Amino acid sequence: MRSGTINKFTCTIRNYSYLLLINMTNSSSADRDQQHPQEKNDHQILNQLLKAKEPIDYNLAELARLRIRYHGFPGAREIQTDLDRVLQQWNLTEDQLFDRTRLLHAKGTVYKKGETQQEDLS
Repeated sequence: MRSGTINKFTCTIRNYSYLLLINMTNSSSADRDQQHPQEKNDHQILNQLLKAKEPIDYNLAELARLRIRYHGFPGAREIQTDLDRVLQQWNLTEDQLFDRTRLLHAKGTVYKKGETQQEDLS
C-alpha cells in the first residue's frame, strides 16, 4: 500500500464551492515502471546472448535491436542491466555495436529467410 497524504483544496466556480481531495502519494520509480509487452520473449533471447562467448553476426544484430527497443523505456530494469552486461562481456561499446550492425544491415544478410543463427565456419 502506498503511503501518502490527502490534501484538501477549495475551488470556487461560478459561486459554487467545491472541496477537492487529492491523494498525494509517495511513489518510487519502481511504482512507475512499466512491463514491456515483449519482455518475456526478449528475456529468452537475452539469456542466449549472455551464454555466447563470442558474438556472431546474428547475435550482434539481436543485441542492437534490443538496445534500441529498451532505450529510454520506463521499466524492464533487469533486461536493461543484462544488455549492458552483454556489451561488457563482448568488450564492445554501444557505438561499436551500432557501427558493426549498421554494416551487417547494409549487406542485408542478417535476417534473411533461410539464414542460420550460426556463422559458416568453412
